[in-house]
Amino acid sequence: MTGLKLYQMAVTLVLLFALSKTTKVQAQAASIGDISELNGSAQIVRDKPYDANLKFAIQSNDEAITTNGRMAITFLDDSVVKLTEFSELIIDEYIYDPDPSKAKMALTFGLGTARFITGSLNKIDKKNISLKTPTANISIRGTDFTATVDELGRSLIILLPDALGLSSGEIEVVTAMGTVLLNKPYQATTVSVFESAPSKPVILDLTLDVIDNMLIVTPPKEEIVIQEETTTTKGDSVLDFNDLDIDYLAEDFLSDDSLEYNELSINYLDVNYLEDLLNVLDALAIAEEEDVLAQATSTQITGTLLGRDPETQITTLITGNVVSLRRQVNESVRVDLDGSNSYTVIFIQDGISNVVKVNGGGDSVITITQSD
Repeated sequence: MTGLKLYQMAVTLVLLFALSKTTKVQAQAASIGDISELNGSAQIVRDKPYDANLKFAIQSNDEAITTNGRMAITFLDDSVVKLTEFSELIIDEYIYDPDPSKAKMALTFGLGTARFITGSLNKIDKKNISLKTPTANISIRGTDFTATVDELGRSLIILLPDALGLSSGEIEVVTAMGTVLLNKPYQATTVSVFESAPSKPVILDLTLDVIDNMLIVTPPKEEIVIQEETTTTKGDSVLDFNDLDIDYLAEDFLSDDSLEYNELSINYLDVNYLEDLLNVLDALAIAEEEDVLAQATSTQITGTLLGRDPETQITTLITGNVVSLRRQVNESVRVDLDGSNSYTVIFIQDGISNVVKVNGGGDSVITITQSD
């Protein structure tokens, strides 16, 4: 083989290698969607930060960050992610394939509030769609839900209804300590840390009458303007008003969206609304724990303290409806009683008596004598 042929072969190999690398880079840089909505300022971080704009091509491993703005990303399978202000989303992996079982979407949501609307045509198997937050892993079998993550990493997940008001599917919220299934409209759960179980699911009654002072719901701007105008004209004299000066035909009152403010007017992605809701659900969880504690302590105990009483040396425990009295001095004794009934229990040792009354005492008297 001549030197010329060797040279030609070497050049060919180099070109083929360069072509393969170029093809690979192009494949990696393939667009998986674009920015379909933008209001305010936002960035896409790739090799460097890029200012977001409409139709900006999105790639795998991109990080979407909003500051004083909102942004929506529409993917190739028609899934949509809508980000509110001060939100952070990383697209860990996105594979679009004509075969839904081979397609995949993996996202990490680090901060803010987002609404996730998966494609209605099932172009990606729901089992291949996953979302991570700092405190939970979410398996998505629903088509419409919101996630809120605050600065502490606490996560709030709400399953939203479909167009008919029915459940849009199911969502599993998983932590190291348990799993919660959301499968009803407006069902929600919170997670404080990954090492704790998700809170018990609750169904949110998302109406203004129930929410009232608990949540901050921003009314439509049109209604605010009307209120302000009403306030500013209140000081005018009645004599200054001339009904003939108003052209009622030029004003289309029926087209005014501010005529009615109802549940449909609520912006469920409002930042204040969902952040306050996260606090409300935490309060509900605390209240539930307090109710359980109150139920446990509704049984009246006199003569000794709940828990370990160093003076009587009696340990009193209440579990559900069972009152357990335990005393271990040389010999161990334990008495389990029905907390809904009344008892008088007398512990005697060395001529010293400790009288414990359950629910005020009663005709049922139990005497226990402990030897030295």
